[in-house]
Amino acid sequence: MDTIRGIRVTSTLKALSARQWSLAGLAFCGLMMAVALLLEHGVGLEPCPLCIFQRVAVLAAAAVLLVAALHNPRGAGMIVYGGLGLVAVLGGIGVAWRHLWLQSLPADQVPSCGPGLDYMMDILPWRDVLARVLSGSGECAEIDFLFLGISLPGWTLIGFVILAVAPLAMLVRGIRAVRGS
Repeated sequence: MDTIRGIRVTSTLKALSARQWSLAGLAFCGLMMAVALLLEHGVGLEPCPLCIFQRVAVLAAAAVLLVAALHNPRGAGMIVYGGLGLVAVLGGIGVAWRHLWLQSLPADQVPSCGPGLDYMMDILPWRDVLARVLSGSGECAEIDFLFLGISLPGWTLIGFVILAVAPLAMLVRGIRAVRGS
């Protein structure tokens, strides 16, 4: 019976359209942003620069998935949207990974706190802001919140890995459609 259920689930997932995968991914992006905003405005946790960049990655993935849901591509279009969505998700994974790495550093190796993101955005070119934020600062190394022993960047990394399923599924399905399998 379990094998039959497994086959049903697999065939159901294979039958999902680009629109359905996109809407599922878009809903998950909405959930990730809702949790981030709840923690910021409901609990009072201020996002550090790396947290903000992780939000940008979620919003970039959401934008790609929204357009894909509206377009409902087939074949090569699924490859394009799946690839673009995956690039956004992989960017988020990279930033979350970097954030976790900063949090794992011993206190004497944590970079000093720099100016705030708003200030840097006002006075520096965008690529310099990006370089400084990704190099990290002391505020990004602080662990303000743990849930089940995992810090927020850890949960965000898990969220990005789950989110990657939608663009990956579109990418694989698009490749199979182009190959004619």
